[in-house]
This record gives sequence, structure tokens and C-alpha cells, in this order.
Amino acid sequence: MSLRENQLKAFGELLDIMDELREKCPWDKKQTMESLRHLTIEETYELGDAILDKDLNEIKKELGDLLLHIVFYAKIAAESKEFSMLEVIDGINEKLIFRHPHVFGNVKAETEEDVAKNWEQLKLKEGKKSVLEGVPKSLPAMVKASRIQDKAASSGFDWDNSGQVLDKVKEEIEELQHEVRRADQVKTEAEFGDVLFSLINYARFIDVDPESALERTNKKFIKRFQYLEQEVKNEGKNLHDLSLEQMDVHWENSKAFFK
Repeated sequence: MSLRENQLKAFGELLDIMDELREKCPWDKKQTMESLRHLTIEETYELGDAILDKDLNEIKKELGDLLLHIVFYAKIAAESKEFSMLEVIDGINEKLIFRHPHVFGNVKAETEEDVAKNWEQLKLKEGKKSVLEGVPKSLPAMVKASRIQDKAASSGFDWDNSGQVLDKVKEEIEELQHEVRRADQVKTEAEFGDVLFSLINYARFIDVDPESALERTNKKFIKRFQYLEQEVKNEGKNLHDLSLEQMDVHWENSKAFFK
């Protein structure tokens, strides 16, 4: 049996397992799309963590969990005769073929940028009124800003080079500092948002994913701070009793330890 045949067989077994769980398991029988939603979001973030940690075994597990959720949603919909797993698969197959005319048709697309521009134009042909409609409202703000900027850029609304964007970042920081000095909290918040938005845009120009970059910094800070806590504990001291200068000694040691 070929790898493809084994894959199809395994997917069929997953569908069979899902059928049995919905029939016999009290927890699975009770679930709805709404009750699964927050669990799916959690699984997605767990997959994101595994990717950042480069933990291939964990990535494999989390992909399985997400695949289960997809099958689960389709099963619930099939029970109410809304749609089936077959329709889910047929739908994505048709969309991929339609949105890749440079692969399955005669359209030319030599670069990644060409593909992105064609993609957004094809979405408008599907009935979307704005290229920004495809940005989910519930996305975290940083991810949403990144997607908004990607889509706007694909329509030609973009800077020419990274230097222009960096100048915009500096301009926004100056405006923020001005409002901080004026102690206008409402305008300070607005300018702070502008700084973040412009930084996210700059990240796009220098080929950095801002969400991943910040999360890696979060993980780095957690490791170093926990190292600091343990070192202070090993000395029989309490972190609250140390001065900032004393803490900084351990902090610098933690940077060397995790280098």
C-alpha cells in the first residue's frame, strides 16, 4: 500500500472514530461549534508555541489535535444536514485551484508579490467589497495589524522602501512623546497605537513576523527572570528585599547563562 493510500485509510479511520465518539461518548455528544471554539483557539496557540520552540514532535501532536477539531466541526454540521466533511474538502480544493491560476491556468506570476496581488484581486471577484474583509475581527490586535498591512500592500498602498517606514516610526515616536509631555491620556493612547502600527509595518519591510518576534522575547524574558528568581532563592534571599542594582547583577548573569 502506498503512502497516499495509507494517508487516506488513516483519515477514513479518523472519520469513523469521530462518528463513534459522537454516538457513545457523553462529552463528545454534548459539544457544539460554540463550545469547541475556545478550545480550537487554544490548540492553535499551542501549535504556535511548538513551532517557535522548534519541537517537531509537539508540532505533530498539535496538528493532530487541530485536524480532530476540523473533523469535529464537520461532523456536527453533518448531523444537522448543514454541510459535510466532503463539502469542506471540495470547497478548499475548488478555492485553491481558482486562486492559483498561475499553477492550474495560464496566468503568469513570477514572484511571491505577484501571487499575493493576484490572490486579492481574485477574492474581489468572489464578491468581497474590500481586500480587508478577509481579516478576522477576533484576531489579536498585533496579528490583525500585520494582516491589514499585508492586504493593503497587495493593492499597491505601500511605502517604497524600509527607510521611509523607519522615518515614519521615528515621527510617530516624537508625536507620542509630545502627547506624554502634555499629559493627554486619550491622545497618548492614540499615538502609542500609531507607534505600534508603524513598527509592525516596519517589521514587514525587514521580513520579521512581529508576533513571533515578541513571543520569542517573552519566552527569553521568562527564562531569564526565572533564573534570577532561582539564584536569589539559592542565596537564601527574597527578591523583594533586593535593590534594583542587586537584581541587575543576576539579570546580567542570566543573559550570559542563556547565550
